[in-house]
Amino acid sequence: MRWAEIANHDMLYHCMRTLKNISKDYLIFAIEATKITVLVPKEILNYKVIDFRLLGKKLPNQVWHKMKKILLLSDTHSYIDDAILKHVKQADEVWHAGDIGDLSVTDKITALKPLKAVYGNIDDAKARTEFPLHNRFKCEAVDVWITHIGGYPPKYNSRVKEALQANPPDLFISGHSHILKVMPDKKLNVLHMNPGAVGKHGFHKIRTMLRFKIDGKNIKDLEVIEFEKR
Repeated sequence: MRWAEIANHDMLYHCMRTLKNISKDYLIFAIEATKITVLVPKEILNYKVIDFRLLGKKLPNQVWHKMKKILLLSDTHSYIDDAILKHVKQADEVWHAGDIGDLSVTDKITALKPLKAVYGNIDDAKARTEFPLHNRFKCEAVDVWITHIGGYPPKYNSRVKEALQANPPDLFISGHSHILKVMPDKKLNVLHMNPGAVGKHGFHKIRTMLRFKIDGKNIKDLEVIEFEKR
């Protein structure tokens, strides 16, 4: 195991505040009178470790973060196959922007990786019970908002436009159109993504998904994944 040690009593309170929000699945703490020892499992290779032994220096707000690989998909319309699941296995998290269809789709995803999703206009009462219309959350330091029918810059859907302008996220994700888009809104300082449709229902000729990494506040290494429709 790699480890980092906090040995300065003056820093203890700041460290505890920071460490409190970190998943216990990843970290083990040994808390003593004047120090905290943090053990990081070997298999977690993409944690960035700041040396806690910089005595007398105030800790930053976010001392640790784990870069996350995100797979973004939408409009499955009850379709999922081994080619999609191959990419699911390579991600840290999967995000689904709605029109899921049969919930066997999300069951297969959640059997492999954590899922954040919203329901779409074709989704039934069961899907609407399991998933929200809007899903807003933090991934690392990025404020994310996913909804199925949201439009795109500057032609946002009327039901989200006012809220977007009042409190814009860093990343605004929608589906519904079956048209892949990645574009900035320079006025609101928002990045918009629509992964297109990866299901087989609809007018699109190419099935698409997006994958990217979130590293702190940075969204990087964006790639388009394409499949033939039939």
